[in-house]
Amino acid sequence: MKTTIQYQSNTYEIDLSQPLDISIPLRASKTNVNAWYIGEPKIEPVKTRDWIGNVKAGGAVNFNNIYFNPHAHGTHTECIGHITEEFHSINKNLKQFFFTAELISVAPENYMNDTVISRQQIEVLLKGKIPEALVIRTLPNTKGKKSRQYSETNWTYLTEEAMVFMREKGIKHLLIDLPSVDREHDGGKLTSHKAFWDFDGERRMDCTITELIYVKNKIEDGSYLLNLQIAPFANDATPSKPVLFKIFE
Repeated sequence: MKTTIQYQSNTYEIDLSQPLDISIPLRASKTNVNAWYIGEPKIEPVKTRDWIGNVKAGGAVNFNNIYFNPHAHGTHTECIGHITEEFHSINKNLKQFFFTAELISVAPENYMNDTVISRQQIEVLLKGKIPEALVIRTLPNTKGKKSRQYSETNWTYLTEEAMVFMREKGIKHLLIDLPSVDREHDGGKLTSHKAFWDFDGERRMDCTITELIYVKNKIEDGSYLLNLQIAPFANDATPSKPVLFKIFE
């Protein structure tokens, strides 16, 4: 059923019964998506001398410990605290959870020995639209993204100029299906992260980068309302569940 909502003085028609989840779930498996040279996540029942938190093994309840890294093991949303000496929590800095969003599909360009997403590509595909959130699906787009082992693959990244363009246009939230907006081995420069958050200027504390999403091919490019759901972690990054709702014209 379509619902009319009012958001920032604009009226949008969406269908709340048709959510489009673009997150990758975390699984205790070697085939869980992975980056940054660490092992797979683990989900294990708590064990004491005379009790186990597993119903199948005789416990009264399932009671698991979960070991993972938000940056390496699935869809996650990060704030500027990812690159600052000072502690900044995503839970404190992200206070709004619905945004206008534009989904674009981009075939990365060759640049020296790398593949990149450029400012010109983003500018052309946005066609003058300035959403609050930009969702980028890289091409080709396969289900293998949900289990890819990214370490030492020299993945596609966004150019510094592309990030400056987004910042200057007022795009506050970037969502990508890559482990990072920066080159895998960049010597710690993090130029794209810094450009997006205006690290050396007026830092954009309420802006976020969400990495390792997966957008199914059946989800069409276009305008959406984004519900950016996060777990309430006091950390620079947290597992997240971005959900799109198609905006009907």
